[in-house]
Parts: sequence; structure tokens; C-alpha cells
Amino acid sequence: MNFNYPNGKRYIPNSIEITAKVKKQSNPSYSNRGMTLEEDLNETNEYYRERNIAVIHKKPTPVQIVKVDYPKRSAAVIKEAYFKQASTTDYNGVYKGKYIDFEAKETANTTSFPLKNFHQHQIDHMEEVVSQGGICFVILRFSKQEQVYLLQAKHLLSFWERMKNGGRKSITKEEIEQNAYFIPLGFHPRIDYIKIIDTLFHF
Repeated sequence: MNFNYPNGKRYIPNSIEITAKVKKQSNPSYSNRGMTLEEDLNETNEYYRERNIAVIHKKPTPVQIVKVDYPKRSAAVIKEAYFKQASTTDYNGVYKGKYIDFEAKETANTTSFPLKNFHQHQIDHMEEVVSQGGICFVILRFSKQEQVYLLQAKHLLSFWERMKNGGRKSITKEEIEQNAYFIPLGFHPRIDYIKIIDTLFHF
């Protein structure tokens, strides 16, 4: 099935996500470690919700279906669709009365995190959330090293501004280690980012 952005440009799935799916199919034990960052976070958020810790959900992406095939009377296959609008961030919700909003990204790079993984409309959205006093951050995963970090939006915005002013187009691993918070992978919850939020905001 083909997905297209609102401007008509073809949507190409993240190669890391595709690789992860292939790994899961070929290696049954891979599911024990979480297939993708998204799955790990969804599992973590379900853990929080079930225990009345926080209510965080992945934002649905509005899609307009434009072409459908009916190979059988009882089955329909979507052949082409468009994203109705540019997405903002991946997750939002509430924790202890505070609005939570964050993006999740992963990279196969081992020495830096490319800023091309983000889009201007996402940066604009994060700036708006921060200006309203919301808790905004990004979850970054270095997939080859299985390392996950929480980087506050204010730091990402600073690195983005540096790039816009002609600076480097990525955040070095050293910069992430200096400015972000390492999240050790667990079992339940898988990525316990709420523990970092408690530390940052003294909840």
C-alpha cells in the first residue's frame, strides 16, 4: 500500500523500522527485546495507564483513503492513501496534572543523532508546548547499541537553532550524553521515562 504526504510526495517508511520487522520475523527471541522504539513505548504507556500512573497515548495520524481494491466481496485492500496533515509529535497525555508531549526517534548511527530525523513543524510544535509550560522532550534510541536517552525539548531546540545558523546537522553522542538522561532498558516498564520526569521536575 502506498502512503503519500499532503503535498503528494511518497511516504517511505523508516529503514530502521523495516529492518526491525524483518529481524522479528527471523528471530523469535527478538520480540522479548521489543521490535521497535514505538512498540516499547506503547508497552510502557500501557503499563503506566493500567497502574494509574499516567495517561499517555500515541497520537493517531489522520489518513485519507483514495484507492481501494476489492479482491473478494468480504475483503478490501487499501492501495493508496494520503496523510491529511503534517504530524506534530508522537505522544501526548497527562501526568500528575501536567501536560506531557514528546517525540520518539531512533538511528542506526553510533556517534551522532541526525537532525534530519526531525521536521520544522515538529520543532514549531515543541516550542509552542514549552511556551505554554508543558513538559516536552524527545526519546532518542541508538538502535545498534540499544541505548535510550531522554532529551528535553529546550536542548533539542538549541541544537536545531545551531543547525539553522550554519552549524552541524547532527547532535554528537557526546552532546547527548552531556545534556540528555540515559534510560536503562527494563522489563516492566520497558522504557521508564516517567522516572526521569520525576527527577527533572521534582514530582
